[in-house]
Amino acid sequence: MAFPHDYLHPNEELILDLKPHWFRLVPSGAALAASLVLGVLVWANVDNQVVSILVGLLILGTLGWFGVSYASWTSTHFVVTSDRLIHREGIVSRSAIEIPLDRINTVHSSQGLFERLIGAGDLIIESASVEGRSEFHDVRKPTQVQNEIYVAKESAEDRRLQRLAQAGSGAAAPSGPSIPEQIEQLDALRQRGVISEEEFARKKAELLGRM
Repeated sequence: MAFPHDYLHPNEELILDLKPHWFRLVPSGAALAASLVLGVLVWANVDNQVVSILVGLLILGTLGWFGVSYASWTSTHFVVTSDRLIHREGIVSRSAIEIPLDRINTVHSSQGLFERLIGAGDLIIESASVEGRSEFHDVRKPTQVQNEIYVAKESAEDRRLQRLAQAGSGAAAPSGPSIPEQIEQLDALRQRGVISEEEFARKKAELLGRM
């Protein structure tokens, strides 16, 4: 299940959309595989109805555990956009954490030896948001995700500075006609006889004095 694009803000771009590492499914998957092997052995070698029923219930239980784990895995998203970091999880009821990129202070990645071998790890994000410190486990390739977050954060800061610069230049721009345009307008009035030569010369000198 992909992250819904209608959850994004206008002009917001999706950079990363990650599921948890597949290792999260190993415990329930291993339990299901073991129960299936046990079931085959029991049904092939044990002629006892009670034992067969118990093994069947065991298989159903591990199958249900795996189904819930898989549904939870597919509904969990670790998302980085051009504006924020989002973590959503939950099947029936959902929980979500959103951290604006400009509020992220530091990102720490952590991997044990086995985690490095399979490409998994944890991320710890410290921010100025309400969450303050957030931990995310079973993240795929956490060091690369860490770098992506910093790159996205720098890009967001560059865009913010560009918007401020554009707003500043727009505020400083003159709202009326320029001085040469005003002189042309005065000359047109002079030629039509609306103002005299002396008035035209005087106004022209005033305008040139402002340049």
